[in-house]
Amino acid sequence: MKRLSMLVAVGILVALTGISSAEVSKDEKNLERESKRLNDTAAKPDGEKAVVKRLVVDLKATEPQIQALRDRKLSYGEVASILSLAQVLPGGITDANMQTVAALRQGPPVRGWGEVARQLGTKLGRTVSQVRKVANNANREIKNDHARADKAAKGAPAEQKPAQQAPAKQNYQGDGRLLRHGGSAN
Repeated sequence: MKRLSMLVAVGILVALTGISSAEVSKDEKNLERESKRLNDTAAKPDGEKAVVKRLVVDLKATEPQIQALRDRKLSYGEVASILSLAQVLPGGITDANMQTVAALRQGPPVRGWGEVARQLGTKLGRTVSQVRKVANNANREIKNDHARADKAAKGAPAEQKPAQQAPAKQNYQGDGRLLRHGGSAN
């Protein structure tokens, strides 16, 4: 009986330890939030173009590399995370490094981004910052593009309206001197 209760206690301890290690870290929650923001940005009109541009500029990826990851049905948030983590590997963002990161993530076994970062010997906070930067810059780019379009639309000649003529200045006679009506009247 003592032995059985000891086994149950060990089993509970193992189960509790497993639960605590399965908890999602603060950085993983932040990465999930920033990935969602990036995906939401990509869903906006002209958003996909802005996100791809920012991935190229901010993470130093190429459009074919981004498209290869998108062809695997990965969201832009996942693409940004993979590219960011691939940067820390020797050689930077190469097809082999992107494949390594994706394989670590997709498993088997499937791993969280925090575990993938640990496997690669880096911290997830760096990736969170980079994905946030891409999302912020893409949103800024969309906003600036809309502002430029609005400015161009306002500057373009609209329908030609007939020019209104200024009213003719009238002269008034009084006390033997000429009085003007208008801007020069004093």
